[in-house]
Amino acid sequence: MTTASAPTAPATTASTAPRSAGRRYRQALWLLTVRDLRVRYSTSALGYLWSILDPLVMSAIYWFVFTQVFHRGSVGEEPYIVFLLSALLPWMWFTGAVSDSTRAFTKEAKLIRSTTIPRSIWVARVNASKGIEFLLSLPVLAVFAIATGAHLHWELALYPLAIVLQAALVYGLGLIVAPLVVFFRDLERAVKLVLRFLFYASPIIYGTQALPERLHDIAALNPLSGIFGIYRSAFFPGQLDWREVGVSVLVTAVVLGVGLVVFRRSEHRVLKEL
Repeated sequence: MTTASAPTAPATTASTAPRSAGRRYRQALWLLTVRDLRVRYSTSALGYLWSILDPLVMSAIYWFVFTQVFHRGSVGEEPYIVFLLSALLPWMWFTGAVSDSTRAFTKEAKLIRSTTIPRSIWVARVNASKGIEFLLSLPVLAVFAIATGAHLHWELALYPLAIVLQAALVYGLGLIVAPLVVFFRDLERAVKLVLRFLFYASPIIYGTQALPERLHDIAALNPLSGIFGIYRSAFFPGQLDWREVGVSVLVTAVVLGVGLVVFRRSEHRVLKEL
């Protein structure tokens, strides 16, 4: 009886090993994310408010330009401030996470070399901290929606889909740029230039429906078009284009796959270079 039951113990241990490793990864990710947020706001009197002041100021500028200075026409929908914020807030998550990912390894080089936790966690914690800031900024969008009388629609239930898609997209891009910057330091500045161009190439101050017909297919190739369309559809259902969402899912899957391959193949070289 004892001999027959003995082999079951290693099998049980082997099956629980991945679970414990995953649990340790999540715990380490949470600790690093909280540390990142505390360090970022510890020396600031306004703290968290700085994370929403930037998009609010940008929204105020674009609102003034397109509603008070120039005739906006069919660029967006009313209330335009809600139209702006519903895309500008997730954009701040996107641009902040991708930009910070360029320094994910170079900024914490000594700590990365001295720890044994998976190095991908340094990219994941940037994404997580910026994602948390985005979630904390959603009450601001709600306040403006209530103040301007914006109508809420059932598409609000699609927000988790948009959040998951954006998190996967940002994580995939981070896995690509974080190790490459270690080898090509000029890539950090190049990423900033690309992000500046991408701001105007993405439907933030305008909707894809406002573009000429010949540009619709090109705009759909931008994965942010479908993601931002989901966010906006909670208040503006006409902004939801399932074809754009489908393209966003496909492009995000490709970016995430490429990111995983690039990261795995360059991880050991990165550790030697740091």
